[in-house]
Parts: sequence; C-alpha cells; structure tokens
Amino acid sequence: MFTRSELEIKTVEELRNLCRRYGVKPTGNAGYKISHITALMAFPRLALLQMKENRGLKAPSFGSFQEMGTPTNEQVALIRISLEGRRMSYPDRYEQEKLLSLYKAKLRLEEAIAFLNQ
Repeated sequence: MFTRSELEIKTVEELRNLCRRYGVKPTGNAGYKISHITALMAFPRLALLQMKENRGLKAPSFGSFQEMGTPTNEQVALIRISLEGRRMSYPDRYEQEKLLSLYKAKLRLEEAIAFLNQ
C-alpha cells in the first residue's frame, strides 16, 4: 500500500486529503504528519485483521446474504484503495483480493434482490 517514505514527503494537507479520500481518521493530534502517516500505513492490516476476526464484511452463509455484515471503516478504505489498483504484497494480497471479492458479491446480491423486489 503506502510506504513510509512515500508518505513522509507529503505535506500535512496532502496527508489529510489522503485520509479523507479513504475515510481513515488520523491517530492522535491531526496537526502532526505522523498521526496521518500512522493511520494510512495501518488501515490495510487492520482491515485484514478485522476480516480474520469475523468483524465487518464476512462471507455469507448458504441461507442468508444478510449475515455478510457491513464493512468496517478500515475495510471500506482498503476496498477503495483496491479499486484504484493498489495492491498489498504477498501473502496479504490474497486476503485483500478476498475482501474485494466479498464486497463485489455483496453489491451484486443487493442489486439482484432490489431487481426482484421491483
């Protein structure tokens, strides 16, 4: 995702815009670069950890897609950055792709149900 050196050369305003873009909240005092850098570097791992802990977006059961849940803020951020084409390094990339696939499946299931309800 983001490297520390890639983020350290950015201004506080640029970092703030990246955090807004992905919906990530800076840790600590928002006036410091390190608060934004920490949040931007941590959200991909947090999103995958939440998925492993069965929080947020999860695979549906055979009986109900409603059990898929709603993505956490970190998962939403990882989905957004994934849709932009940025990928994590292996082996985390597999989990990133799994999260993205689950999200796309949930969207398509919601579309199908909305179509059927018309």
